[in-house]
Amino acid sequence: MAWCQTDCIEKPLCAAFRKLGTYVGQNPWWFLLVPLVVSGGLGAGFFFFAESENNNIEYQFTPINGPAKAEREFIKEHFPTNDSQFFSRQRLYAEGAFASFIAVSKDGNILTKAAFEEILLVDKKVKEIQLFDNGIAYNYSNLCAKTGATCFSNALLDLLNYDPYLVENTTISYPISNNAFVANTVGGVELNEIGTVIKKARAFKMHYQLKEDDAKNKRLSLLWIEKFHSEFPTDLADSTHIEVSHFTSVSRQEEFEKNSKRIIPLFSVTYLLSISFSILSCVRLDCVRNKVWVAALGVISAGLAVLTGFGLLLYCGMSFAINTANAPFLILGIGVDDMFIMLASWQKTKVHDKVEDRLAETYAEAAVSITITTLTDVLAFYIGIMTPFPSVQSFCVYTGTTVLFCFIYNITFFGAVLALNGRREASNRHWLTFRKVEDDHKPGRSNLYGLCCVGGSYDRETGAESEHKVYFFFKKYYGPFLTNRWTKAIVVLLYIGYLTGSIYGCLHIKEGIDLRNLAFDDSYVIKFYDDESDFFSEYGPRVMVTVTDPVEYWNSTVQDEIEICLGRLENNSYVDRELSESWLRVYLGHAANMSLDIRERNTFIGNVLKFLKFIPTFQQDIELSEDNMSIRASRFFIQIVNASESYDQKIMLIELRNLAKECRIPLLVYHPAFIYFDQFLVIVTTTVQNIIVAAAAMLVISLLLIPNPICSLWVTFAIASVLVGVAGFMAFWGVNLDSISMINLVICIGFSVDFTAHISYMFVSSDKTSANERAIDALYTLGYPILQGALSTITGIAVLSVAGSYIFRTFFKIMFLVIFFGAVHGIILMPVFLTFYQACGNRSSVPSNINDSKENSQSRNAHSDQDGQHSKVNGADSCELTER
Repeated sequence: MAWCQTDCIEKPLCAAFRKLGTYVGQNPWWFLLVPLVVSGGLGAGFFFFAESENNNIEYQFTPINGPAKAEREFIKEHFPTNDSQFFSRQRLYAEGAFASFIAVSKDGNILTKAAFEEILLVDKKVKEIQLFDNGIAYNYSNLCAKTGATCFSNALLDLLNYDPYLVENTTISYPISNNAFVANTVGGVELNEIGTVIKKARAFKMHYQLKEDDAKNKRLSLLWIEKFHSEFPTDLADSTHIEVSHFTSVSRQEEFEKNSKRIIPLFSVTYLLSISFSILSCVRLDCVRNKVWVAALGVISAGLAVLTGFGLLLYCGMSFAINTANAPFLILGIGVDDMFIMLASWQKTKVHDKVEDRLAETYAEAAVSITITTLTDVLAFYIGIMTPFPSVQSFCVYTGTTVLFCFIYNITFFGAVLALNGRREASNRHWLTFRKVEDDHKPGRSNLYGLCCVGGSYDRETGAESEHKVYFFFKKYYGPFLTNRWTKAIVVLLYIGYLTGSIYGCLHIKEGIDLRNLAFDDSYVIKFYDDESDFFSEYGPRVMVTVTDPVEYWNSTVQDEIEICLGRLENNSYVDRELSESWLRVYLGHAANMSLDIRERNTFIGNVLKFLKFIPTFQQDIELSEDNMSIRASRFFIQIVNASESYDQKIMLIELRNLAKECRIPLLVYHPAFIYFDQFLVIVTTTVQNIIVAAAAMLVISLLLIPNPICSLWVTFAIASVLVGVAGFMAFWGVNLDSISMINLVICIGFSVDFTAHISYMFVSSDKTSANERAIDALYTLGYPILQGALSTITGIAVLSVAGSYIFRTFFKIMFLVIFFGAVHGIILMPVFLTFYQACGNRSSVPSNINDSKENSQSRNAHSDQDGQHSKVNGADSCELTER
């Protein structure tokens, strides 16, 4: 038995698929119509699409069990928001309901009388926005979150008393002015020589917070926000000294949900491109052998798989995330790949054999290979379900399931199409008119007549259809050129450059999804995000530092411990220690000034109650027990600085949480933004975990395909190489490592196996005498199918390159890198590297009873070489596994 033989797996599959091919060939109409009926039935699941669609950004793009979600629940329970009397924005456990606008000076300085007149005009118009509910008029003053009896206001406008004449003559300190924090109000500042007073500024931000304390106010606030958005661009932004951008609490979600509606038209373009590519690949000048209908129906087969797979999961109530809309583009490419495999194998069969026999041979060669590549792809997708991101889980479940249906439809529906087309060809009928035509060009007839009315030619020697000339190119020109020693040297040098650049890119890749990327490029929120990033990025969130358990606050030791913990947090490089806020510090200072003895519980608590009457804001920072005899929980605040980049946000979050854990007092640190920062903590580890598990599964499959362990390791090396290249060039192409790109890195493994494992298998299976000759033989067999598969997949996703959405462009970019690098490894790098290891072959174990014969081709996509040498081992057809 040959050392690299895999008959123990292949032979049973070959036999089973041979029987299936015979049965499909005998009953094509059943296998054509039944899938159509099944698609119609399961496709009705799209009626439940609205119920299953879940585009909640927080749910889909943050870790399911992120720590910040549990922290939020604690804050929500112990420190409920009071937005009707003591509203404080920094004390919110969520963003709340709000509207904002940023005014940017056209003249370089926003702190001018002319600019502030326009800002105040915009502010006035915002506050005049009215809505009517049950005949009652509501405006901002009715719905605003209040501090005392007045609406939550702007610190800088309060300082100026809403008088534009004062702005140029008022000294404004930074970041604190008149005991108010103004760094989140005025941005792009230039300070004086001392560095404490604003000399000029570029931007000014207004924030309108609304009440959500009951269902009615929540509903009315949302209605007011909708009114704000609908009127703002037309009525409020007309100015000569400022440019205005706006944003609301629902903007991000609403703009994100528009993605699915705007991407739907691209599906029709994709199918048109795929059908066109398939037809062009299958066009023959022979009017009988032309495969136009076969190509078109092959694309439709992939479309039916999408309809069936998605419909079934929608019936089952599986959550559908917006990024799952990428799946049909990918599945279309996979389906077309499989179609080329089936068609290439069909064209190798003898044209005068019975249709069922031809289809049996086609299935015996092609279906096993499709099974293997489908297995690698589905494994890669289902492994992705382990991720903690629901958006990734949704994509992987829908895509993995639909790839399975794509496989089923290829061996049923498309097989029936091949059988019916075979019957047409057997009776020598025209591909378009279905009328019988002559099989010989009679003398006296024009060339045009011969082109349109004469067909059915084939290779008289082999009895099969004529071989495509591209196969000859790979054997005669490309293979010898690639195996030339100087070409090998150049390939090695280029690979070293590729690997160096890729590793450099990997070290500079950014982590986490930027929320601005969830909107379309032309969305109004992009301008707001840009203005906020340009002018308000220095000062970040005000983080809550919460004591989670009842402690003896009156105990000086406990007070010292709290102070030590708070001091450690304040000494962190991402914290401005001058901007902290602590009720306990203020209270202890107040007690010292008043000479109060608060070392005993009753006196401590009693004086706290009196203290809170003078500073009511602190009431929201202390949770007293029901009997007012103890403090169940309390919180303090620290100010984050210089953490606008994802890397800084990740390190800041890790350091603050570690400092909180090290404290003897039970602490937690929280801000609503931490819900999204949590992704930074798991995105790399989750991606690496999925890649390792998927790579291990692919290694097992490659060992089954390529029993030579050295060559199996070459395949594993190629997978790692493609992964490094894709990850590295992601950074160069402006793609972050996030839940969207993580999907594609897992997919990358399955596709890189497709392109490299079978090249290696053909290399070790070749009976040529030298490594160079085996490499040429492998390229001759698989070079063209690899190109077809790569081009068909890229065609399927190409339309996404012009999508106005980061989500869909990212999918295109990474899939393009995966396919491109995979194909390069398959038809350039792997053939060269395999020649460096002479023992990676089985020529010493080739049986002596090999019978040379063209008609017994050993590869499902191979056409016989010029000498007609392929093997028939032990008198039984070998079903080799080749690249789709």
